[in-house]
Amino acid sequence: MSKRARMGGKIRGVLFDKDGTLADFAATWPPAYRAAASDLAQSAGDPALAERLLRIGGYDESGALDPASPLASGTTDELLARWAARPELAAVPDIVGRVDRVFMSFAPHAPAAVADLAALLGRLRSRGLALGVATNDSAAAAAEWLANAGIDHLIDFVAGADSGHGGKPGPGMVRAFCAATGLKAAEVAVVGDAVNDLAMARAAGAGLAIGVLTGVTDRETLKPLADLVLASVAEIETILR
Repeated sequence: MSKRARMGGKIRGVLFDKDGTLADFAATWPPAYRAAASDLAQSAGDPALAERLLRIGGYDESGALDPASPLASGTTDELLARWAARPELAAVPDIVGRVDRVFMSFAPHAPAAVADLAALLGRLRSRGLALGVATNDSAAAAAEWLANAGIDHLIDFVAGADSGHGGKPGPGMVRAFCAATGLKAAEVAVVGDAVNDLAMARAAGAGLAIGVLTGVTDRETLKPLADLVLASVAEIETILR
């Protein structure tokens, strides 16, 4: 646990990652990734290109996803930079727009949550905690997912990698959450399933960096940057006293 947490520092706000933390990553994103890769491959007239794009994004031949890859924890811009560099896609127009439209089309149909978030977040708010979401996804996609999950009214702040605060692992989204809620970074717990989430917490001087195991990253990988590693966000009430 961090020195600040051991000294009894008061946590007054929680900033959650979305995918793999609030949203079930496996149920939400792999189908969207495959659909986007397939759309680009079909547009290029090379159906086999889809699998090559997935490999470039972070999948290995066994179908496992590298936790440090753009598809697991990067921004859409990082992913598209890799995909757009492929010569096979040179003649495909508006790659960014095509992929964004595919991703957005999945948002209404993939509200799978890792827990009963309405109940959990409602209890956290009843304790006076400010709640936010910071994602390397777009802000619009995050807002749509929160609305479809029925929890948007419980969230005080939403930021994506395109919100002007920078992407993870930079500290910008934590600082923006603090500016929006009037909190100090030391009063904020950051919760996420990826190394980038915890690195963002450290870069911003957050009071707690909490890892969860509902994404693609294992405990041993998260531990060096985490004050705590929980099975899921459902356990967060037990440590925010």
